[in-house]
Amino acid sequence: MVEHIGLGRYGDPLNPRGTLEACRELQRVLAVNGNLYFSTPVGKPRVCFNAHRIHSPEQILAYFSDLELVEFSAVTDQRQFVRSAAGLESASYACGLFWLRKHEPRK
Repeated sequence: MVEHIGLGRYGDPLNPRGTLEACRELQRVLAVNGNLYFSTPVGKPRVCFNAHRIHSPEQILAYFSDLELVEFSAVTDQRQFVRSAAGLESASYACGLFWLRKHEPRK
């Protein structure tokens, strides 16, 4: 539901960095060796009025830069499940499914 944060739809303050800040907080609180299963709309990046944001898969991976991507799958615009998805940058409204893992900090 991070795609809704910062758009003011649910009484929250406007914040153009809402998704980024929510992702950073999820990354921060995730335990070492913990898994994060994360889904959000993916495709051509945009804001759909005050309803939600759509991000490219690359944006989401950048937001979780301290986590390892284990797997990226998606449900496409054509409602097809695709394991190890790629090439969704031009999608209209696909559902990105990210499996991420947190490792020990590098010393």
